Amino acid sequence: MIGPVAGPETGVLVARAQALAVLRIRSAALAVALLPAAVAVVLLAGVSMGRIPDGGGWSTARWAVTGAALLALALAAAVTAVVVRARPAQSPTVPIPEETAPDLYRLVRELAERLGVPAPSAMALTPDCDSWLEDRTHPAHGPPRRPRAGLAGLPRPQRRSGAAPVLVIGSPFLWWMRVAELRALLAPVVAGTGPSANPDIAAARRFVRGLDAAVAVAAGRPALAFVGGVARLLLHSCRDHAARMERGVAAAASERAQGVDYGLRIVAQEQVGLAYAGWDRLLNRVALPAWRMGRWPSRLDAGVVSALTELSRRDRLAEGFTSRLGERPACDLLEEPGAIDEAASLLAARLFHGGPAESGPGWSPVAWSQYPEEVVDRKWRLEAARLHRVLDDIPASPLAPAPALAEAVPEGVPDGGVPAGPPGGAAPAVVPTAPGAAPTVARVLERLTGPAAPGVAEELEARLTAEVAREAVRERPEADRSAFGAAADAWVDGLAPLFPLQPPRSGRELLTDHVTAMVCCAAVDTAGAAPGLDWLDGPALLVGGARRADLARTVLSLIEDGDGEPLRAWLGEIGVRPEKPVRLA
Repeated sequence: MIGPVAGPETGVLVARAQALAVLRIRSAALAVALLPAAVAVVLLAGVSMGRIPDGGGWSTARWAVTGAALLALALAAAVTAVVVRARPAQSPTVPIPEETAPDLYRLVRELAERLGVPAPSAMALTPDCDSWLEDRTHPAHGPPRRPRAGLAGLPRPQRRSGAAPVLVIGSPFLWWMRVAELRALLAPVVAGTGPSANPDIAAARRFVRGLDAAVAVAAGRPALAFVGGVARLLLHSCRDHAARMERGVAAAASERAQGVDYGLRIVAQEQVGLAYAGWDRLLNRVALPAWRMGRWPSRLDAGVVSALTELSRRDRLAEGFTSRLGERPACDLLEEPGAIDEAASLLAARLFHGGPAESGPGWSPVAWSQYPEEVVDRKWRLEAARLHRVLDDIPASPLAPAPALAEAVPEGVPDGGVPAGPPGGAAPAVVPTAPGAAPTVARVLERLTGPAAPGVAEELEARLTAEVAREAVRERPEADRSAFGAAADAWVDGLAPLFPLQPPRSGRELLTDHVTAMVCCAAVDTAGAAPGLDWLDGPALLVGGARRADLARTVLSLIEDGDGEPLRAWLGEIGVRPEKPVRLA
């Protein structure tokens, strides 16, 4: 373990010592690989000099050792080739060329000069509340370059080992933080370019990243089992030293940045926590419903400002933070913040939901002004239509056997699954309840109240879960092909999404959402209500221009207790006519 760090130089020394330990492990592995060859050379030299007899057991030993040496060299060459050529993991980001953000580059370079460290080689945005330095000197990470002539006229690979790392900035920070706060927040991150320039630390990092990439390449490939085993063994041996090296680097960078806007850094760190809370709410409750419908909000970072402003208004702990909004926002450092926001919003959809890389017929952007009509209203009507279809399949008599699900739900569907039906998939006869009945709130109230309400509610939960899962399975193959086809970026690795937001929803949650959607449709169609957007809670029902959040309580009473009176009273207060059919999608 490393002790207290007295200054940036001490931190670099600690990190360099750990880097040398990593490099010693690399040297030891090389020595083990060359040991049989060294023994073979000694035996051959001894025979040629007449010091070892040529024949008998010595001849057998010489050939055996020579064969072992050739095998060891071949295996070492294979491991080395995979480690060197394997592409290290690269974070998916939105690049920011200097011509699109000259003021941001100027700010970071002035900050690096003030800290006495090299400036980052480039900048990029990530749709998350974090910032870091990322080494992208591997040839596979950069654009193709014109090769130089090597031996016998063969191309010689370009090396960019001296390039500074790339500065990756969380996109919500640019829109929520002010320029001075962003500079204070980035100071310890930019200070990390100093230790990164140390040759020993850089070499140790390249070795560890190469091992990690080799493990990923060998995974699931029997032909590379030996390579993967050696890479995992070396990676395990380097793990503690690498962790201590990175802690030393972080301590050195933090210590070096102490003199840069130290007081403002405390305020900036408070804004990081607030930004993370607002960003999480915006993604889960606002963006996710749109993503599930094939729409992606094109101004997520601008929306986080509205979400955090609303959070500041509701949360007493965040009071006063909105007074900062009069200062210059950090997004003003970009030449075209709208275009950058749109690119970051599309990347967020890919990362957190698995959407395609480009817009298409079933994957189009939506502006915040269009969100209520094109997302909220459509979501409600789709869910109301699904609830109406499921109600048609519920047996008329509560004593009738519950129909088995004819289609098993595979694991990993977004909204959970239910057990498969009996062998053979045969379902008992079902007597629908009033086939073709009009979709009304009165019909829902009738089925969910009375003595049979618990059984009906459970049946609805199971059927809604199965219906949602089947729809997800039908839609997913086409979405996966468009999102992760041959032209997709290498980082996705065929997985979607990389960072799912929400766990599968339970049947009770699905039923609550669908009944709420039915009531909201009725309120819009018969009582003059309107769909709306709450920046923290997502879809909202507006009555007289004001949000009605008390609907959830009455729906829960209906579903959990079978008590429809609170909902009936709420409908009467709003002026909703429950017997009137609602318009479905």
